[in-house]
Amino acid sequence: MTAAKNGQGMLYVTMQPQEGLSLDQFHEWYNNEHGPTRLRIPQIFSNGLRYQATDGEQPHFLAAYDVTDMAHLLTPTYLDLRANRSSREAETIGQVKVDRFFFDLIWTQEAPSFKPAEQCTDAEAEGRVLVAVDVSLNLANEPDAVEKVIQWYEEEHIPMLSKIPGWLRSRVLRTPSSIEGSGAAETKIITLHEYAPQNGLGGPEHKASMDTPWRTEVFDKYITEKGRRTYSLFYVFGPAPRDLEHLSRLPASKAFSAAAPRLTTTAGPDGPIISSYITTPHDGLTIPYQLEGNPSPTAPVIAFSNSLLTSLHMWDPLVALLKTARPDLRILRYDTRGRHAIPSPPQPATLDILADDLASLLDALRIEKLQTLVGVSMGGATTLNFAIKYPTRLSKFVACDFNAASSEANTQAWKDRIVVAEADEGKGLREKLAGVTVERWFHPNTMEKKKDVVEWMTEMVGQNDVEGFRWSCQALWGYDLREKMKSVKEVEGLFVVGDGDGKGALVKAMEGFRGLLGDKGGELRVVKEAGHLPMCESPEGFWEAVRDFI
Repeated sequence: MTAAKNGQGMLYVTMQPQEGLSLDQFHEWYNNEHGPTRLRIPQIFSNGLRYQATDGEQPHFLAAYDVTDMAHLLTPTYLDLRANRSSREAETIGQVKVDRFFFDLIWTQEAPSFKPAEQCTDAEAEGRVLVAVDVSLNLANEPDAVEKVIQWYEEEHIPMLSKIPGWLRSRVLRTPSSIEGSGAAETKIITLHEYAPQNGLGGPEHKASMDTPWRTEVFDKYITEKGRRTYSLFYVFGPAPRDLEHLSRLPASKAFSAAAPRLTTTAGPDGPIISSYITTPHDGLTIPYQLEGNPSPTAPVIAFSNSLLTSLHMWDPLVALLKTARPDLRILRYDTRGRHAIPSPPQPATLDILADDLASLLDALRIEKLQTLVGVSMGGATTLNFAIKYPTRLSKFVACDFNAASSEANTQAWKDRIVVAEADEGKGLREKLAGVTVERWFHPNTMEKKKDVVEWMTEMVGQNDVEGFRWSCQALWGYDLREKMKSVKEVEGLFVVGDGDGKGALVKAMEGFRGLLGDKGGELRVVKEAGHLPMCESPEGFWEAVRDFI
């Protein structure tokens, strides 16, 4: 048994959608806006779990948030969150009967194998059973009723419950919370008991716990009323919105966009698409992402890692093909560190930090493992390094148009480009570097015959943050993955390159290191009439090169 730390508690919210509110709309709002907004303040909320009643009683839905210190719920950080609701949240919550309760945690007992739901995969967590019991106390006649009931829970009842097959954890809490004051409401003791989906509730161990002389004495003398609800866990929040499933069922008119909480959803025939952001736990940098494709929460995920100086939209032509060819996939894109901003204080990017960024994004989206990771240029080096550093988090990778090691000449070239970008008070990136970069990247055929692609990419490069470029391009200075890539033995890898990248020099370079991957090396495929970004210059040709692998 573990006594609670001072201040620990729970925000416990029951909800009953009113007639006329679509359940899909209710769940999409709560899963993509309300819950993640709270999980983005981990100094207050350590988790957020959603339950559905299994006892046929109303309210049908429960959300439970563990709170690190209940005093935080009186601070502007939390109160402003409630006061500055989006118009959609205000409209939706007006159609839901909501009751909020503050509980102070007293103590906890856990099974040796217990793992909190937020540390489990969705498959492990979903379906867990919650039994919530509240008891009213005979304080008028028994002033020590609180202590007597807690003593019984601690010394007899919960130890007996712990013998029930499938028991995971029991917690004892008290309401009203200390932050509300003792006279805010009737004093109650709340116990929350968690079980595996398959359990022994109703069996002999459970019946034994409900039939003891001590229990009879406690209920006869100290407890005036008991309430009991049963629930099943069906959703675990992360700090990143990810619910494509309910969004996919909404009409286009239910699309949502708001600067706060920086969330855009696309419903209807063009959806489902979620555009939002994460904050990296290692340095607090904001990284935008876009999630789309197959709406099933269990659909395999393919992720894309960009070239330096581009945005997640560099994959637009390929994603359009992918959605048609592979409707079974969820598709994840994100803007690489340095596209928009830099951390404070600034620090040079490294390939390890870039791999950590992607791991943080997957954690926030509760994606355990990628089916495939595809990266190009700096994203290609990031992809290979991700396979090296996080081999259990992907099955396959496609690494394109990059080198496994940098040279002194390459490092100097990036330093020279920083000078160009920063010239004329930072206008050099848009006015000069963007054009020469695209010309260096693209195949002569692209430059001559695909002017719209050239213009699109030049504009994209020109929009990059100058300081972001300065600090992020340093990830390409002085790295060498050649020895480490030999350790990648459980992840299948494919290398791809445009035939005109570096006027053919990169084809030779990649041919030179592809054999270092794992025990057998990796295959190299060449896209004809393409340069440094074959998925942009020749999306059909690139797709033909990778479709059987993906």
